[in-house]
Amino acid sequence: MTNTPTVGPYRGAGRPEAAFCIELAIDIAARRLGLDRTELRRKNMIPAISSPFKTGLSFTYDSGDFEAVLDQALKHADYAGFPARKRESKSRGMLRGIGVIYAIEQSAGGFDESCELRVDPSGSVTLLIGTHSHGQGHETVFRQLLSDRLGLDFEEIRIVQGDTDAILHGHGSIGSRVSGLGSAVIARASDRVLDKARLIAGHRLEASADDINFKDGVFVVAGTDRKITLQDVARAAYAPPQLPPGMETGLFAHASFTPPAPTFPNGCHVCEVEIDPETGTIKVDRYTAVDDVGTVLNPMLLEGQIHGGVVQGLGQVLSEHMQFDPNDGQIVTGSFMDYGMPRAAYMPSIQVLSHPVPTGINPMGVKGAGEAGTVGALPCGQSAILDALAPLGIEWLDMPCTSARVWRSIQDAKSDR
Repeated sequence: MTNTPTVGPYRGAGRPEAAFCIELAIDIAARRLGLDRTELRRKNMIPAISSPFKTGLSFTYDSGDFEAVLDQALKHADYAGFPARKRESKSRGMLRGIGVIYAIEQSAGGFDESCELRVDPSGSVTLLIGTHSHGQGHETVFRQLLSDRLGLDFEEIRIVQGDTDAILHGHGSIGSRVSGLGSAVIARASDRVLDKARLIAGHRLEASADDINFKDGVFVVAGTDRKITLQDVARAAYAPPQLPPGMETGLFAHASFTPPAPTFPNGCHVCEVEIDPETGTIKVDRYTAVDDVGTVLNPMLLEGQIHGGVVQGLGQVLSEHMQFDPNDGQIVTGSFMDYGMPRAAYMPSIQVLSHPVPTGINPMGVKGAGEAGTVGALPCGQSAILDALAPLGIEWLDMPCTSARVWRSIQDAKSDR
């Protein structure tokens, strides 16, 4: 019997914790060795890779340009200007610190994914897929992909997701797998639909399917003005007299994709904080993230994913903490009235940039981005706070770095002098 709640995977599912341990250990090593933290990281970076690279551990990285990502992050975060900003903060009695981390994670591997693509007689399309959006914008990306491949308007595309009554097979939305695996099965199913549609178009236009080109929703006989739309082909697909001899009616396809290996999205995050030593209050002043998530399918949705992940990670650093009464075990942070949720007022304007290096693991070259913000922000925010406190001789502080905890550590450091 236990009075504590069950424990399940949180955003990142172990990857933020691993990055936290590794990156803060590098910070401590650099501080004790008297080295610049960014240069210590640079010394240990592998060269840019465009094909699989076997590490000294159990991992094989798919692709990446790590030093270029680091340089881009330092440039856009104005790392060179930090000493001047630190002096300005000191002139006001404030402590300023900067965190620079480089995180890499494993994504989009493991289970297969599948989908079914149906083109009805009107030419509109229904996609049935096992993944499920709960705010990530899958519907937008999937419609975008199908619109590009089939030449259809968004309004002509219907998405059915995560419905086990309607969908034969699928593995859901976990591990930043949807963009890479979902785009792969959509591309494969689209190609199969178009292969059959090209045969029908060839029959209707009295030409060989090999001579039929498809673009923007129209099949054209190469070198001629003879053409037929996808909508006309779809109508013909459900009319047996209009089909090639022996062809079954209907225009639909099922596809599945099993990745041969996982992908390794990676990125460099830079965070600056200012601390009021009189109160322990922390202000997150600047945040820059440069991530390599492979091919970017939708820049706006990617930026939203990184924004949300960064806020989630910083929330853990600054305030999030499950607390129980030490006497009777009663949870005392059982609602958002009591639990330290991150709030917009605590966050700076987050600068999100991309340095995409496509992967060869899936057809679209996508690595995935669902956990990227949290994986980077957890160690980066803590690194910045510890950097600000380092001149006082404070090397470590447990999360969450609440004002009370920061203030107490400063008082203890003063009394030890």
